[in-house]
Amino acid sequence: MTTSIRVGGLLLAGLLCAAAPAARAQEFPDKPVRIIIPFAAGGSADVQARSIGQRLNEIWGQPVIVQPKPGAGTTIGAAYAASQPADGYTLYLAGASLLISGNLYKTLSYHAVKSFTPISMVADSPYYLVVHPSVPANTVKELIELAKSQPKSLTYASAGVGSGSHLAAELFRMLTGADIVHVPYQGQQPALVALAGGEVKMLFADVVAITFMQAGKMKGLAITSDQRSAAFPNIPTMAEAGLPAYHMTNWGAILAPAGVPRKIVRQINSAIVDALKNAEVRQRFSAAGFEAMSSTPEALGRLLAAEYAKYGKIIAESGMKIE
Repeated sequence: MTTSIRVGGLLLAGLLCAAAPAARAQEFPDKPVRIIIPFAAGGSADVQARSIGQRLNEIWGQPVIVQPKPGAGTTIGAAYAASQPADGYTLYLAGASLLISGNLYKTLSYHAVKSFTPISMVADSPYYLVVHPSVPANTVKELIELAKSQPKSLTYASAGVGSGSHLAAELFRMLTGADIVHVPYQGQQPALVALAGGEVKMLFADVVAITFMQAGKMKGLAITSDQRSAAFPNIPTMAEAGLPAYHMTNWGAILAPAGVPRKIVRQINSAIVDALKNAEVRQRFSAAGFEAMSSTPEALGRLLAAEYAKYGKIIAESGMKIE
């Protein structure tokens, strides 16, 4: 009896020892995690990624590094993220630009939906239609009339070809017939600086534009959400401004390369949901004009598929092309 107990104990100890390395190997994360953003530092994507990344660092006890890879209508950052190992250690902060570029560019090394694993939504916010103070228009109606009376005199900035701000302006052009000229920049912040400096005349800007409007460096003519902004209650919605068919928001979501194991997807999703519940993170999002919102991976997957089809239809009908 003593011998069998001893042998049984040795076997159990051996099994536990063998299981310990395997258990440790399954722990996630056990090294730094990167969040790739497809825009230059300083814009809304940077604010979102750093706010979430700091909280994830606290939850995981591992560094979370924000790595900007701007350019080419966000395709550089997306292509890089999609090509990384499917182990959860490379995340991608995506927005509408991922799906817009996926419809515009025909020779991408990745598919805008199929090459990524949905993790969670993180934010939603409106665009502001803003113009330089020198533009002689104080309403959307006056802006449309100006664009039609002086074809190609109004230049509009964007965060890059295929960015959300690009499609927002193209949707505006398609619905109104305004003859405006696209000037792409490498990120929202450079586009805002260009508008503030008078290099261009108009922009569909993200919420970072609020500080520029408060400083009087640009005029806000409309907001693309269904409700007016608490920061600028006098700026009408696009529907109130006479364009009820206009709908475009600036959402953000965390993705990973396609093929990440379901268990790791769930772990990352749970951490992001936790991060977005944090009062400090929510305050940072709110101060920057974002509504923090999480989702299940499945719900995000359905959104990506629906938005991809919607943007494709808009691009086809508007005749939007890569310059």
